[in-house]
Amino acid sequence: MTPIFLAYVGVALMIGMAGVGSAYGTTIAGNAAIGSMKKNSEAFGLYVMLSALPGTQGLYGFAGYFLVSNFFNLLTPEITWIQSCAVLFSGIFMGFVQLLSAIRQGQVCANGIVAIGQGHDVGGKTMILAVFPELYAIVALAATFLIGSAVAA
Repeated sequence: MTPIFLAYVGVALMIGMAGVGSAYGTTIAGNAAIGSMKKNSEAFGLYVMLSALPGTQGLYGFAGYFLVSNFFNLLTPEITWIQSCAVLFSGIFMGFVQLLSAIRQGQVCANGIVAIGQGHDVGGKTMILAVFPELYAIVALAATFLIGSAVAA
């Protein structure tokens, strides 16, 4: 096995776990939206926004690939085991954070969707509360950028 292979495993885990988390989170919120439309179909726009929100972590995983892949172009011929391990572990770290934050954000959004379906005016407040799990997804993306920058140095 070459060092570059190990680095690409990290990138694959980053993208894969982020995508799975987003798919799972959007499904949680989407299921709540379907149930809530039976009682309050007027709030469909809010349901769509809140259901789509956990999908951003998948985009962050994809963005993380671009942050790290820029350094592959510089390092591919002479990437060391240390550098490839840094990419692997940053991929695992980011993928795991994206996975969990998307799922938990989907749960927050689902609770807000159910409350909206019951007639409560909590759309804006749910959006604010759903941003908190998103913050950690953004922090993980920033950390991946910093790790990628250190790898290239």
